[in-house]
Amino acid sequence: MSFATNRNLFNPKFEGYKLDAVSQEHSVARHNLQYTLTQATASTQSPLSFEEVHSRITHNHIAVAPHGSSAVYIDEQYRVVLIHIDLTTLTPSFRAIYEMSQPIQSKNSAIHREYPSAAFLSSSEIFVSDGAGLLYILRDNGPTSFQLMGTYTLPQPTPFKIHSLETTLSGSAVAVLSSRNYAATTVPKSRGKQIVDFDIWAVAVSLPLASSSSEGITNFEVLWQRRGHAVPIHVAYDESRRVFMVLGDSFYGQVEGPSMPPYSPSAEEMAPIPRTNENLDTISPELSKPLPYSWTQTSDSVTVVLPLPSTTPKASIKVAFAQQSLTVHIQGDIAPDIPLPHYTSKRLWDGISTSSSMWTWDREGDHHVGLLTLHLDKKNEGTRWSHVFASSGLSEEEKDVPETLDASDLWNIRESLEKYTAALRDGDGTGVGLGSDLPSLAMGEMDDDVDQSIGRTAQLTWIGEDGSVPSWASKSTDLPNRVLSTLLPGCGLGISLIVKNGLDGAVFSLEPAVSPAEPPRWIHTSTFSALSFVLASKTDTRFTHHIPSKAVFAFDNGSQGRAGNVYIYRAAPTTEPWAKQAVLRVGQEGSLLGVGAIKMEEGNLILCLTEKAFILINNIQC
Repeated sequence: MSFATNRNLFNPKFEGYKLDAVSQEHSVARHNLQYTLTQATASTQSPLSFEEVHSRITHNHIAVAPHGSSAVYIDEQYRVVLIHIDLTTLTPSFRAIYEMSQPIQSKNSAIHREYPSAAFLSSSEIFVSDGAGLLYILRDNGPTSFQLMGTYTLPQPTPFKIHSLETTLSGSAVAVLSSRNYAATTVPKSRGKQIVDFDIWAVAVSLPLASSSSEGITNFEVLWQRRGHAVPIHVAYDESRRVFMVLGDSFYGQVEGPSMPPYSPSAEEMAPIPRTNENLDTISPELSKPLPYSWTQTSDSVTVVLPLPSTTPKASIKVAFAQQSLTVHIQGDIAPDIPLPHYTSKRLWDGISTSSSMWTWDREGDHHVGLLTLHLDKKNEGTRWSHVFASSGLSEEEKDVPETLDASDLWNIRESLEKYTAALRDGDGTGVGLGSDLPSLAMGEMDDDVDQSIGRTAQLTWIGEDGSVPSWASKSTDLPNRVLSTLLPGCGLGISLIVKNGLDGAVFSLEPAVSPAEPPRWIHTSTFSALSFVLASKTDTRFTHHIPSKAVFAFDNGSQGRAGNVYIYRAAPTTEPWAKQAVLRVGQEGSLLGVGAIKMEEGNLILCLTEKAFILINNIQC
C-alpha cells in the first residue's frame, strides 16, 4: 500500500507556469439565485473546536448527480433546490422540490448543528440532511413533483453530515455520516486545545426504495460505527475490494476500543526534564547528524560542498569523476567520531563533463572543519537537477538533501558540523543549532510555516462494507506527505489523490482489484510540477480539487470584500519547461460555498455556487 513515485514522471527541467489568457466572457456564465444561501444555518452559541471550524469552512454546499446534468443544494430557508442544466444551451433552471422543517435550537444548547448536506443515490433519488439530525429521502415522481420516501435519524439522535452515498454489491444504499460525539462526560485539553471525538456511521437503506408506511421518523440500520479525533476529509467506496476508504486527520478505530493509538511525542516535542536515574549531561544516542553535504546549481554547473575535519591531509582526499558517477574517499583514520563522506561510483542525477569538473580543499585555518568543494560541469546545459545523486530520497539511507537557493550561503554547512562536533565534545545532547534537517544555507530562503501549512496531513482507514477490517489492512496508513488535492466532485474518475512531493504534486490513483482480497495499490500516474509552491502563495483558498492528468483547481473563498478567483493549473509533459495557468473570477456575489463538475463529451463543465449566484465555467479544455 506504499505510495511509490516514478522518477520518470517528474520534470527536472520545469521552469514555471505561463498565463493562458482564457476569455472571462466566453468561459464564465453567471446566473442569479432565486433561492439564496447563507453560512449562518450552522450558528451556535457555544464555541466550536478547531476541527469543527475547519470542517465548516471546507463544507461543499452543492451535490452533483453521478450521471446526467443535475445538482442540488439547500437554501437559507431549508428548501431543497434542484438545478437542471441544459447541456445544449448550458442554461440552468432552478426548482424548489421540497421544504424541510427549520430546526429550532435553544440559545443555551451545547449541541452544534451541521450545515445541511445532500447526496444523489441516482439521478432521481436524493438523500438530504437538515444538519440537525434528520435525513429525508426524496424521489422524482415526474416533471413537477418529488415524493418523500421516508424520514430517518440515528439511534442516538444527533446532528450529522453526509460524506458518501453508494449502492453496494449487497443491494443496499449505504450512506457514510459523521457527527460529533457528545457522550463524553469530560473534555480533556492538550496545550489549551479542546479535544473532541467524532463518530463515523455507515447506515443502510434497503433497495428499491419504498415509501414509508407511516409519517413518523425511522431509526437507521447502522452497519458499523468508528470514532476518531477529526471530521473526515474525504470518503470513497472501492467497489472492487468492497471497502470504504476514509481519509482524515485521524485514525478511526472501533468504538469499544481506544479511538487512537497511544501518543508518542516526537523528538522536537520532548522537553529536557530529568527522569529517575537520568543524566542530561550525557550524550543522547539519538543526536541528529548534520546533512552530509550542501549543494547548489546554475544552468551549466553543480557545486557540492562536503564538510571535513580541518586536519584532513590533502593527500588523503581521493576524488574521481566519471560521466555518470562520482567517487569520494577519505583515506586514513582522520576522525573516527565524525561522519566522513564515502561514495564509490555513486550515480549522479545526470551526466557531467569530466574534463572540466574539478575539486578544491579549503582548511580555513582557525576552524575545526574544512570544506571539500566539488565543481561539476553539467553535460546537458540547461537541465535542472532535482538531486545530486539519482538515488536521493528513495530510502532512509539515501538522505534527500534540498538544494541551496542562495549560493553565497553555501559554506555555512561548516557551522552545522562545528556545532555537531562541539555537542559531541562537550556533552550537549540537545542538538541545539542543528536545524530541522535543512542546511542553514536554505533557511533564509524558505518559509517553513507556509511550506508546512500547504495541504493537510492525513491517514487512510479502510473499513469493509459490513464494518470488518480487511485482512490486508494495517491499523492505519499514513500518507508519505501532505494531501494537496482530492478529486473534483462529479468528474467520476475513480479514487485519486495528489500528495505533496517536495515542490511538486504527485497524482496517485487507486488501481481496481481483481478480487476483494487484493491489497490496495496506489499508482503514480502523473505530476503537477511546482504545485505545492504555487499553492503556497494562495491565502484565501477554500477548495482544491483536480481532474487527473488534466488540471488542478484552486478556488478562492472570495470573502472580506474581495472577488473570488479560480486558479487552473494544467498538466504538462515531462519534457516541457512550462505549463499553462488560467485565472477566472467566480466570486463576485458573496463567498464561494460549493463546487462540482458535470461530464460532457468535450470535457467537464465546472459548477460554482456562491451565496447569491450560480456560475458555470466552460471552454477550458478540462
